[in-house]
Amino acid sequence: MQRIVHLDRASVVADFRRPAFAHDWIDYPQTAPQQVVERLRGASIAIVNKVPLPAAVIDALPELRMIAVAATGTNIVDLDACRRRGIVVSNIRGYAQHTVPEHVFALLLALSRNLFAWRATIQAGAWQAAEQFCLFDHPIRDLHGATLGVIGAGSLGNGVVRLGAAFGMRVLRAERKDAASVRPGYTAFAEVLAAADAISLHCPLSDATRHLIGEAELRAMKSSALLINTARGGIVDEAALARALREGWIAGAGFDVLSVEPPPDDQPLLDPALLAQPNFLLTPHVAWSSRPAMQMLADQLVDNLEAFVAGAPRNVVT
Repeated sequence: MQRIVHLDRASVVADFRRPAFAHDWIDYPQTAPQQVVERLRGASIAIVNKVPLPAAVIDALPELRMIAVAATGTNIVDLDACRRRGIVVSNIRGYAQHTVPEHVFALLLALSRNLFAWRATIQAGAWQAAEQFCLFDHPIRDLHGATLGVIGAGSLGNGVVRLGAAFGMRVLRAERKDAASVRPGYTAFAEVLAAADAISLHCPLSDATRHLIGEAELRAMKSSALLINTARGGIVDEAALARALREGWIAGAGFDVLSVEPPPDDQPLLDPALLAQPNFLLTPHVAWSSRPAMQMLADQLVDNLEAFVAGAPRNVVT
């Protein structure tokens, strides 16, 4: 009999079928850090999306055998502690291969075509008072013919590459920042920064990628470039980005993630003046959450549970 505890059930709007093995399943809509150990006591399988599981928590749960992460990123789990204990950590893969790239291009199109600036112009009555049929207040740029830099591979990066090609963009896949050599099909990181009209981030958050894009990288980009982040907030130095947008180091940014979520009031990218700028678009970590994508996530998660109990774990991270 497996005891399954889902610590943040409200974070996924989907139906989780019950796995085909003997089990008890307990759902908690949300779980605070101080509640984790008590709620997981006696559990053999934990399901988490964004609830942190540090080493101290893992070490306090001797019966825990599997952590099923209801997401692709696993930075919330201390993987070293799981390896020491022999705990299997499985994640979800490929479920957002359409919805996240579509969100990337929604942000790119809105920024490139200045949609929010045009909306404000109409709200101010400028079109109604115009002497001709159209206005030219805000520049519009085409994606066709522009250069798109993609940092990070995987299904999401590959999905963005495919859509970029469909729009007629020149797509550059960035090599790792400190790589000693450049792999075939990739372009040196610094070259991508310098050449791209838009950069989209799709790498996981780790010690190696934290603040991958900081002041130096933002200043190395074209002043006309756009930065899109639907990966993880910590990949970008948010204070540096806020300054870059205010001072015009780059032309704009579209973000779906922040380094702390939900964000505190003093988060640099939540400055009301910045949010009012038409060249900065911020959405609340929703790029992944189309209803079909969330159902695919739920189905795959239960597949992971069944594979683990059958003795053939899948999507294993540890």
